[in-house]
Amino acid sequence: MSEPAAFHDEEVLGKAYDARLMRRLLGYVRPYRGMALGAVALIILTSVLELIGPLATAVALDLFIRPRGEQTRVSAASAQVAEWLAAAGLDPSPAAGIAATSLVYLASLALALGVAYLQGVVMLLMGQYIMRDLREQIFGRLQELPIAYFDANPVGRLVTRVTNDVDALNELFTSGLVAIAGDVVMLAGIVGVLFWLDWRLALVTFAILPLLGALTLWFRLRARESYRDVRVKLARINSFLQEHITGMPVLQLFNRERRAFELFSGINDEHRAANVRAIFYYAVYYPAVELITALGLGLILWYGGGEVVAGALSLGALIAFLQYAQRFYQPIADLSEKYNILQAAMASSERIFRMLDRPVDIVSPAGGHAPETVRGEIRFEDVTFSYLPGEAVLHGVSFAVEPGQTVAVVGHTGAGKSTLANLLLRFYDVDSGAVRVDGVDVRAWDLGRLRSAVGMVLQDVFLFSGTLGGNIRLGAESIDDERVRWAAREVHALPFIERAPDGFATRVRERGAGLSVGEKQLVSFARALAFDPRILILDEATSSIDTETEQLIQRALARLLRGRTSLVIAHRLSTIQRADRILVMHKGRVCEQGTHQELLAQRGIYYRLYQLQYREQELRAAG
Repeated sequence: MSEPAAFHDEEVLGKAYDARLMRRLLGYVRPYRGMALGAVALIILTSVLELIGPLATAVALDLFIRPRGEQTRVSAASAQVAEWLAAAGLDPSPAAGIAATSLVYLASLALALGVAYLQGVVMLLMGQYIMRDLREQIFGRLQELPIAYFDANPVGRLVTRVTNDVDALNELFTSGLVAIAGDVVMLAGIVGVLFWLDWRLALVTFAILPLLGALTLWFRLRARESYRDVRVKLARINSFLQEHITGMPVLQLFNRERRAFELFSGINDEHRAANVRAIFYYAVYYPAVELITALGLGLILWYGGGEVVAGALSLGALIAFLQYAQRFYQPIADLSEKYNILQAAMASSERIFRMLDRPVDIVSPAGGHAPETVRGEIRFEDVTFSYLPGEAVLHGVSFAVEPGQTVAVVGHTGAGKSTLANLLLRFYDVDSGAVRVDGVDVRAWDLGRLRSAVGMVLQDVFLFSGTLGGNIRLGAESIDDERVRWAAREVHALPFIERAPDGFATRVRERGAGLSVGEKQLVSFARALAFDPRILILDEATSSIDTETEQLIQRALARLLRGRTSLVIAHRLSTIQRADRILVMHKGRVCEQGTHQELLAQRGIYYRLYQLQYREQELRAAG
């Protein structure tokens, strides 16, 4: 049981803003630019409506609440309203004036609420459409990437790209950029109104901005470090859980529950400590913001109150300043949180685009070879191949399989047997030499046509969540129920399927949980036969089936493989004795080939393998 990884490179945070990445992200908005423009218009309208309330308060105080006839200064907004009333020949009573301004205030609040709701719906809908498009693009790309990419990238990391990283971008579109745009419009509107009301008091209002900016900068730097630390610790928890939940049978078998719990407890405690550190910065920052905001409001009250007493400022203007100041300071304080959203989105987008931009090495050539019928001839011509540079797995391998012929491949673990199947299906490309089907290099074939001509049954069978029938058909509309039933009957899977509660409609859980290894392999045999491939590859396909089931399958295969080209990769030599030819591989080379009897007569590697297995069988029989 391995210790948890000390660092997860996918959690490294890059620049908080990258213009190149942002331009690319905005490209996903282009199909929905109508919704985006509508949301921007609604944001501006919301900001304008939110500016009305304090002005209505100032008008009510200056024109209708102060004693009539009292000669005091009124705000610019109140003076403007007084001019409009005089031009219209209106002289409302204080009660009517207060009622009218209150109605304006309430109406602006109600409209702002409605517009904000509509804007939120529009942005959330646009965000969901964008996330749908992005997830489809990622999944489509994953299906195009070569198998080598999945060898180098853990499944959990790839799932994170489609889930967590896409969600981070969703938050950017629906909460980050929109909120920042709304804050900028609001701040610009408040600055304009404050200078319109009284430029001197506006400067007093802005006097605390350097202090607020310094506090925000401190918090941003500290929060960035703590945010990264929390993400790394969370990634360790996810990685540990994924590994140990998958390996739970091994934990319980070897009584390692206590040790695993101790390891998890340590990782979990590190995550708690990281969150506590983050909480500390938030606990300091927001009260400090409140303190600085209160200081700003005190300055406004001190200076503005003196101006009111001196008759240089109206009481309504002072009250409006206090209300606007509160609305002005809050968006500035919230910018640090928007910074975290922006930073997470930039990091996520960089990881997503790195995957999307990964070149696809194995693709169908233009006008690729795609014949209607495939004869099934296979040729390996001096093939050399390595999974890792400088570590060759195959060395100059050459052999031929004629149409309809059954060729078995045997050898010790790591001899390169399964690699032959991977190269034939063009999951990987050879380093040198050529793999040919019907005389045409597989690199010149259309990939879809090549792989549709080959059926493969692996030792480690993968079943999808769904039904037994669905796992045989795999969504192919050309395979009807009758053919599914025929395939199951031919490989002797029909009896156990009919015993299942719902027959072919029986639900299959994740990875075929609830089915025995033998039953899953029978389903995979039926799957391969249902597609009627011209070439059939069996990669240790009967290694986990009991002897009785294996005998049934062997009798079925003896009939079904007749006329098909088959490549049988086997560990049990008893399963391939009737093959037309047997290839013996050793350290990436074909060392021997011939029939079963010919290879025994040579008394080479095959003979020694046979003797070892024969002794093992005798010992098991004697035991």
